[in-house]
Amino acid sequence: MARCRCRGKLLCMCLLPCMMTGHLVIYILVSIFVTLSYTPPKIPQRYVAPGASDPGPWSPLPLQPFWNLQLERALWNRLQHALDRRHNPILNANATSSDANATQRDCRAGLPPDGPADLPEQVRAFVGSMHRRRYPLIINQPNVCGPDGALTPGSPALLIAVKSQVGNFENRQAIRETWGRRGRVTGPMGRGVWEVRTVFLLGRQDAGNGPHPDLGRLLELENRQHADILQWDFRDTFFNLTLKELLFWGWFEEHCPTATFVFKGDDDVLVRTNRLLEYLQHRLDEHLLWRGLQNNSDASFDLFVGEVINNARPNREPNTKYYIPESFYSGVYPPYAGGGGVAYSGSLLMRLKEVSELVQMFPIDDVYLGMCLNRLGVAPSHHPGFFTFDLPRYKRTKPCSYRSVLLVHKRTPKQMLLLWRALLGLPGRC
Repeated sequence: MARCRCRGKLLCMCLLPCMMTGHLVIYILVSIFVTLSYTPPKIPQRYVAPGASDPGPWSPLPLQPFWNLQLERALWNRLQHALDRRHNPILNANATSSDANATQRDCRAGLPPDGPADLPEQVRAFVGSMHRRRYPLIINQPNVCGPDGALTPGSPALLIAVKSQVGNFENRQAIRETWGRRGRVTGPMGRGVWEVRTVFLLGRQDAGNGPHPDLGRLLELENRQHADILQWDFRDTFFNLTLKELLFWGWFEEHCPTATFVFKGDDDVLVRTNRLLEYLQHRLDEHLLWRGLQNNSDASFDLFVGEVINNARPNREPNTKYYIPESFYSGVYPPYAGGGGVAYSGSLLMRLKEVSELVQMFPIDDVYLGMCLNRLGVAPSHHPGFFTFDLPRYKRTKPCSYRSVLLVHKRTPKQMLLLWRALLGLPGRC
């Protein structure tokens, strides 16, 4: 029995090297076969554009422009293409002022007074006025951030800009009593104290939506009491929210350029202001530390945060307020943050205002913001605490569900007041 076992072991020891050698031989043969049968891909011959004869060692000068003149049929795309050509330094290197004026006329060639007849009424109204970016202020607050917006000890760390409408008195008052209260805000557990200012952004009442009582006198009384209304002389419609954004940027540059951060949102959101400020201050500290380590004092603080939406396409449903027909815009949207509420640095706002001159107005304001960020080469930051599409239904009435929330949308004035009181004692309960 013992002899059999010894013979078995001896047989295994003899066969194992043979098997390994056989596998190695097979691997080598397969490798040689693959190498011999491999045919490298053909490299296409380099194309040389037709041009001047006898160019010598240099490539010929092209006789035709290399940029693509094949335009999209959509109106916005054509207008943007014309605007790009107008501001292209290569194309306009030798352009005269008359050429520039002709290009400007080309940009506005598709903008008849009432817009193209084949577009829906709200889009036509937008197209008819999209070239106009300046409207007079009816109500102004020039000193809300300090005298002439100068940097003083009382300059705001955060300017809250709330998109509202004339008749939304309850919403504005609920915000003043809760998350939009101006003054000093203390961070969680007493960490940090920040100065906050609040303004409400309004246009004129939109008479086109039906008969409404004249609320002008009530608005005057409200502003006399709180001095936080900014109102411009334009129709306050959904597609004019982009215009409201641009007008606010202009006002900020003139009257509040020293604000470190800006929050811009709707008047039906609830924001945990102290938590938001703590997060923003943390991001600023990180930036300052990085700038010091890089020894780069000129690095800009490009912070833009919200609930980021990627790979979105235009809504093609005619019965929705977000409807964008194919004849107006072709393509996908760039990454953008939901318009219910976003926060960004004051320095980035200045750059957004500047680059907005290079981007045709678009009727959906949060998408337009994404377009401007894309033109700047800045990516919006996603924060999981921004719930612009609300919490899951079963969590909405539970205060402890809001521990990590920075913003939630949307809430009525009554819900805002009740939820704010519940959140005041949240740290000790959860």
